[in-house]
Amino acid sequence: MTASSPLGEYIAREGPLHRVRPGLKLIGLFVFACVVMATGGPISTTLGLLAAVALALIAGLRGREFWRAARRFSLIAVPLLVFTAASAAFGQDGGWGPGGVELPNAAAWASGFARGYSVIGDLFALVLVASAVTASTAVEDMLDTITRALGPLQRFGAKPERAALAFSLVIRAIPSILGIARETAFAARARGLERDPRARVVPLVLRTVAHAQSTGEALAARGIGEE
Repeated sequence: MTASSPLGEYIAREGPLHRVRPGLKLIGLFVFACVVMATGGPISTTLGLLAAVALALIAGLRGREFWRAARRFSLIAVPLLVFTAASAAFGQDGGWGPGGVELPNAAAWASGFARGYSVIGDLFALVLVASAVTASTAVEDMLDTITRALGPLQRFGAKPERAALAFSLVIRAIPSILGIARETAFAARARGLERDPRARVVPLVLRTVAHAQSTGEALAARGIGEE
């Protein structure tokens, strides 16, 4: 059993973002990340989110696909928002509470949540833009782009085809490993060992190694990787 990849899936459709070359989309993703990291504040975060949502919609992330990306991010976004807001609030001067403990005032909490919104919003914008690139770019096209980009390094001993193959194997292995983890959790729960870390970790490691070995054997049987 395999699970859907957290990197998202390609959506086959005709759209303006689908017609952009993969190399340009990767460069655009890099530039967008640099701009997000260089700017700060709720206003710039809101503008980045609006741009990211627009790109995601253009790429075809609507309804279930968009909700899937948002739901996965929310698992880490909510705790991170609380932690960031509290850290920023307690880092400012506040009033004094019971027992002589200094507590943040309303202004400190407002500033803390503004800081948390900027951090979480910037991260979510990056996730949406990366998902838009994945949804609008076929894996084969992405691998061809990587192969061409590494072409000039052949004179230094680099092997673009192998790098692209390794990249492809990693992408395709992620859903399989997630599926193995889910099956392992179900098996541990069926035996009443859902709270035992060994019942989950040991089978997961053994099955993951076995999956890697079977993949290597399949490649070797096809003569891939031999000098």
